[in-house]
Amino acid sequence: MKKPCRKPTVHKTTISVMLAVPDTPKAVAWYQKALGARVLWSLGSVAGLEIDGAPFFLHPPVKDNFQTPKKLGTRTARVELFVDEPDEVIARAVKAGAKGGGIEDHIAPWGRHRQGGFIDPFGHNWLVGDKSPLRRFRG
Repeated sequence: MKKPCRKPTVHKTTISVMLAVPDTPKAVAWYQKALGARVLWSLGSVAGLEIDGAPFFLHPPVKDNFQTPKKLGTRTARVELFVDEPDEVIARAVKAGAKGGGIEDHIAPWGRHRQGGFIDPFGHNWLVGDKSPLRRFRG
């Protein structure tokens, strides 16, 4: 029995995050300033942004369903951002009010991986590194 042929998709699959923020317009402004994010669309309380084509979304908390890390008192996710110049991105975020900002070289099976991070003013944990983990590695 032959398996049916799957037609190739026109677009790649994209995985994204929706971050809970208490004030979406304020968060949009911060992500634009700190990370160079561009607004894809905004409904006021909900917004779609992108950084170099990587989309992410902002939404206010929803009672008993979706909450900010600050309200919960813990990190709810780690947002991983892979860029050409992680040092510059982290420095810009810290200058705009993020906490943390350390960065170092890590030895990985595929070689050197430069990565650091920060906590944004809304409590989200961002790890910012070079693009080396995005390449296929066959160890």
